[in-house]
Amino acid sequence: MKIVFVPALIVVLIDKEQEAGRELTREEVESIRDGATAIRLPHEAAEDMIRERGYRDIDPENVWNEWQAYKAN
Repeated sequence: MKIVFVPALIVVLIDKEQEAGRELTREEVESIRDGATAIRLPHEAAEDMIRERGYRDIDPENVWNEWQAYKAN
């Protein structure tokens, strides 16, 4: 089983940062992750959903570092 965020966690973080009009803090990013909607799917179904999206979401276990890496690009 694999946990998939719906909508993708990266999309939620982008929206929240735009809403705030400033960069999110680590605490905010982790809090958003903790409150985001996620579903548990069989691995194959999760991979199908990811392919359908056309991009990989950030890893919720490493949310802060991956969020920072995303913003650096």
